[in-house]
Amino acid sequence: MTGTIVFDPLIPWPLLAGVGAIALLGVLAALMRGLSGWALRGLAALVVLAALAGPSYQQEDRAPLTDIVVVLHDDSASQRLSDRGDQTAAAAATLATRLADRPNTEVRRIVVPDGAGDAGTQLMTALSTALAEEPRARIAGIIALSDGRVHDADLPLDLPAPMHVLLTGRSTDWDRRLSVRNAPAFAIIGEPVTLTLRIEDMGAAPADDGLAPLEISVDGEPPQAFRVPVGQDIELPVTLPHGGRNVIQFTVPGAEGELTDRNNTALIQMNGVRDRLRVLLVSGEPHPGGRTWRNLLKSDSSVDLVHFTILRPPEKQDGVPVSELSLIAFPTRELFMEKIEDFDLIIFDRYKRRGILPSLYLDNVANYIRQGGAVLVAAGPDFAGADSIYRSPLGPVLPAAPTARVIEQPYRPVVTDLGQRHPVTAGLPGGGDWGRWLRQVDVADPKGKVVMTGLEDRPLLVLDRVGEGRVALLASDHAWLWNRGYEGGGPQLELLRRLAHWMMKEPELEEEALTAFATGQTMRIARRTLDESVPPVTITDPAGTVSELMLSEAAPGVFEGVFQGPEIGLYRLENGDQTTVIGLGPAAPREFEQTIATGDVLAPVLAAQRGGVVRIENGLPRLREVSAGRPAAGRGWIGLTPRGAYETRDVRQTGLLPGWLVLLLSAALITAAWLREGRR
Repeated sequence: MTGTIVFDPLIPWPLLAGVGAIALLGVLAALMRGLSGWALRGLAALVVLAALAGPSYQQEDRAPLTDIVVVLHDDSASQRLSDRGDQTAAAAATLATRLADRPNTEVRRIVVPDGAGDAGTQLMTALSTALAEEPRARIAGIIALSDGRVHDADLPLDLPAPMHVLLTGRSTDWDRRLSVRNAPAFAIIGEPVTLTLRIEDMGAAPADDGLAPLEISVDGEPPQAFRVPVGQDIELPVTLPHGGRNVIQFTVPGAEGELTDRNNTALIQMNGVRDRLRVLLVSGEPHPGGRTWRNLLKSDSSVDLVHFTILRPPEKQDGVPVSELSLIAFPTRELFMEKIEDFDLIIFDRYKRRGILPSLYLDNVANYIRQGGAVLVAAGPDFAGADSIYRSPLGPVLPAAPTARVIEQPYRPVVTDLGQRHPVTAGLPGGGDWGRWLRQVDVADPKGKVVMTGLEDRPLLVLDRVGEGRVALLASDHAWLWNRGYEGGGPQLELLRRLAHWMMKEPELEEEALTAFATGQTMRIARRTLDESVPPVTITDPAGTVSELMLSEAAPGVFEGVFQGPEIGLYRLENGDQTTVIGLGPAAPREFEQTIATGDVLAPVLAAQRGGVVRIENGLPRLREVSAGRPAAGRGWIGLTPRGAYETRDVRQTGLLPGWLVLLLSAALITAAWLREGRR
C-alpha cells in the first residue's frame, strides 16, 4: 500500500496561475498601503487557490511484478561445430540455476534456429519478436549464448535493458575457407574465363609453408590437384568443355584441427554458350527448296554460314574446266583439308560427285565425323544415282544405303514410336496433321535410329552416331513444301532447327540426358531417354547419405521426379550411365562463411546499454544488480537492472480540502483581517 498527494484542478492550470497572480498583486497592494490585515488576506487567498487546485490523498494497492530475463539460445549450424553445443548446454544449465536463485525473477528462454533458406543466424529478429510479447518495463536483462556470428546484427532495435553475450568456442579455434569471386553465369565454350579464388585461414591457424591443396572437378569428373598460396587472391583461367550447364567444384581437403570442412568447397554453375556456330553448306543441283537451308541458318544470328552452290546442270557438257566454272575459285582444299575442323556442321544439300570434291577430301570429311564432327545429307534423286555421295568415301559413315529407287508419290511424313521419344522429333507442332511430301528416296539397311518414316513406312529421317561424331540422312528434298504451306504445311523450320542443333551437340537435344533444376531446397529431376522405362535415380546428399527416387513418365521419353533436399550443398545424381551434379543453395552455407567465434559483430548492439561479452571457456560470470545507465559488465560479472515493476489492484482518493472546510477557513481569515483593520 502506497500513498501520494495528487491534484485535480477545478480550472485549467494557466487560469489558476492567473488567479494566483491577481491574488498576489492584491496582497502586495495591501502591504504597500500599510493595511495590518495583509497577511490574513494572503492566507485566505492561499486557501482559495489550494481549493481550486483540488488536492487529494491517493492510496494504491500495488502487487509487485517479477523481473524478466530473456535468455537467447543460439542453435544455428555454426553452434554445432567442435564442442560448442556442449558448452552452450552446460552454460545454459548453470545460468538457469543462478537466475532461479535470484529473487523476483522470471526467465524467457528463446531458441534461435537456422534462418529460413540461407539467411544464417537471425538472433536479433528472434529477440525483437520476444520483446514484442513482453512488457518493456519488466525486462531486467538479455543474455545470449552464442558464437557471435549473427547475420542480422544491423536490425534497428531499442533495447530496454543491458544485453550480454556468453561466447562459445575456443580461443585456439581455427578454420580454412575457400571462396570464389566474380564467377559469371555464362561463358563462351572454348574461351577461358578468369575466376578469382581465395583460400584463407581464420583464427589461431598453425604455422605451415603457406600453401594449401586445391582440387578442381568439372561435372563430377575425377578432380585435378594443385597447391596454391593461402591468403592471396588466385586468378584462375577456366575453359568450359561443353554447352549447357557446367558445374565446377573447387575443394580444399580438410586440414587436421580445423573447425569444419563445410566451407572448403565452392560450387560454380556456369552455362556454356557458343560464340558462333560455324556451318558449311554445300548445295548441289538447284531445286525449288534450294534456299531452305540457307534461309534457316541465316535467320539464326548465332550461326556463321559458309555457303557454296553448284549451279552447273549435270547434263551440260561444254568442255569448260571445272576450275573456271565459278566467279571465285572454290576453296576446296582450304575448306575440306585445312579448316574442316573449324566447322560445327557440314550440310550436303542434293550434292552429287562431279569431280569438284576429290575422294581424298570426302575421306577427310568421313574422318572429321569420326573425330567429333557432324554431317547432314539432304538427299534428292541424285542420292539414288551412280554419282551418289554414298558411293564415295562417305558411304561407310552414312546411316542408310540408297536402293537406286526414287518414289514420286504423295505421302505424309510420320514420326515413329522411337521418334516420339527422340528430342529431334518429339512433340513437333501440329501433332502429325501435316501436309504431304511428293518425293522420297528409297533407302535400306538403316544403321542408325529411324525417327521419321514416309511412304509404306520406309525410312525418311535416320540419325546415327559414328565414333565421336554424328550423321543424319533426310531421304527427301521436299521439306520445303511445308514452308510453302502445301496442304496446310508443317513444322519445317522447327524440325530442321532441331536437327541442326542435335547434330551440333546442343545439350537440350541430347536423347540420353539427366538434368536437375533447383528451386530453393527442392530439385526437379528430368531424365530423357529412348528407353521405355528408367531405374530409380540415386541421390547422394552433401553428408554422403544415399537415397533413391522413382521417376514417372511426364511425356514420351521424359521421366521426372521431385526431391526435397534435406540440407544446403552439393548433390550427386546417377541414373544408369548418366550422372550429374547440382547445388541446392551455396556449397558453403552462410553459417559456415565465418566460423570463428567473436563478439565484434554484436559489440555495437551491446554498447547501447553498456553490456559485455564473456567467453564461456573462461568461466561463467557472476550476476550483479546495476542501476539503469551504469556500466553493466566488468571482470567476471554481468549486470541486470532491477525494474521494480508492479501491478495496481485498487486506487482510493480522499480530498484534502473539502468545500465546507475551505469556506470556513477563508471566511474566518477574511473576517479576522477586516476586524483587525477596523480596530485600527
